[in-house]
Amino acid sequence: MTDFTSEIKTIPYGDGNVFALLSDLSNLERVRDRIPGDALRNFAFDRDGCSFEIDRVGRIEFRIVDREPNRTIKFCTVQSPLPLHLWIQLKPEGETLTKMKMTLRADLNPFLKPMVSKPMQEAVDRISSLIATLPYE
Repeated sequence: MTDFTSEIKTIPYGDGNVFALLSDLSNLERVRDRIPGDALRNFAFDRDGCSFEIDRVGRIEFRIVDREPNRTIKFCTVQSPLPLHLWIQLKPEGETLTKMKMTLRADLNPFLKPMVSKPMQEAVDRISSLIATLPYE
C-alpha cells in the first residue's frame, strides 16, 4: 500500500461546520462551479458518495464508509481501476479554526507505482487545497 498525504491545511471555521459540510456530499452542489470541468466529467453525488470520470483512467466512485463526528470521514472506492481508500482528518484549533489533513491509500503494483505516484500526490494536494477554501458557513 502507498499513502499520498496532503500538507496540513488550516480552515478558518470551527470543526463542526467543516465536518457538517464534508460529511454530506450532497453539499458539493454548493461548490460545483469550483470543480475543474476539464479534469472531471459526469460528476454526480449524493449524501454518501460521489462519482466522476477521468480521461485515461475511467469512472471512479467513492462512498463514505465511516464518519466520526468532527474528527474523521473515511471513503472507499466501489468502482475504480485501483482500490483506493481516502480519509479526511480534522482537528480543532480553538472555536474558529480547524486543521485538516487528507490521505489517499492505493494498492499499487511495483510497475504502476512510478507512473502514477506524482499525479496522485498532485491530486491529493489540489483537492486538499480546494477543501481548505470552501465556504463553511
